[in-house]
Amino acid sequence: MENRDEIGSLFFILASDSRLGILRELQTKKLRMQELARCQDLTATEAVRQLKRLSEALLVERQPEGSYTITQYGKLVLHLSSSIDFVFKHRRYFLTHDVWRLPPQFVDGLGELSQASLKTDTMESINATERMIGEAKQYVWGIGEGRFTEGVSRIGADRFGRGVEYRVVTPLPPAKIQGIENRTLPDIPVILTLTEKEGAVCFRLIEGRADYSGFFGKDPMFLNWLKDVFLYYWDRGKQV
Repeated sequence: MENRDEIGSLFFILASDSRLGILRELQTKKLRMQELARCQDLTATEAVRQLKRLSEALLVERQPEGSYTITQYGKLVLHLSSSIDFVFKHRRYFLTHDVWRLPPQFVDGLGELSQASLKTDTMESINATERMIGEAKQYVWGIGEGRFTEGVSRIGADRFGRGVEYRVVTPLPPAKIQGIENRTLPDIPVILTLTEKEGAVCFRLIEGRADYSGFFGKDPMFLNWLKDVFLYYWDRGKQV
């Protein structure tokens, strides 16, 4: 029960925008109380009170010269809290979409999608994906339904043989298309598109139907998450 109380206290501390803001400010540099108050638009009294709470929770510590730094424990807590922030921000999306088709390590890393933008309009998502494929200079990797392969073929036809690598994972073998390396898996958990500079992921609806609303972005952490997901399923796919 004591441990639960302590965890509840930690969640209470992280529920404050100003305390979270202070932790984020201290992620990259140490700052004095006055600087933190100015950055977070707090009064000196409020800044002192929030720093006291954070210090008692072992999330920050005061240096001998008077500045504050985030502790290693604080960095870890802040990093892990990003997943909760992300899921909370898009809670209505996750009420209707199934992330549990993915292995736990990818669900645990959902915070890496935090800088991506959610597109809920199907046509906007499709247009953004087509633009992404058309602008690729090095590679296009994708997980999707059969029409995804057809779309890659149509949009990227003039680039086949010009140094752009195309890899696609689909549930059924498509018609053989020159220039596209294809592997198959019976269960496709997400619709995913990745190029050297941007990417997108669309989770399936809870009832299993494919949905083209999802997250788009260029953030390196987001792209690395997409790359890991793609390679996980690529390695398990059956070569066509």
